[in-house]
Amino acid sequence: MNRAELVEVIADNAEVTKAAAERALVALLDAITSSLKKDEPVVLVNFGTFVVKQRAARKGRNPQTGQEIKIKAAKVVGFKAGKALKEAVKEETKASST
Repeated sequence: MNRAELVEVIADNAEVTKAAAERALVALLDAITSSLKKDEPVVLVNFGTFVVKQRAARKGRNPQTGQEIKIKAAKVVGFKAGKALKEAVKEETKASST
């Protein structure tokens, strides 16, 4: 699903215009981004948790030359699915395999 399709689903389910759904989506994404920039986790009960993790510096290889390179430490976003989301996906997987 891409952004336009997501906006359409939100608009249909919330019975609002696509423009209002787009504004709501932008507001949600901005709020999540803002919180993560402050290293604050975003917990959406029954959906999941977004957190900022610190990835340590490490050695890597340039795939073209094979030369060893240093990869700097970095902050990355992690997501852990909540119980309800895991169950929903698991149920869908079971239904499609039978």
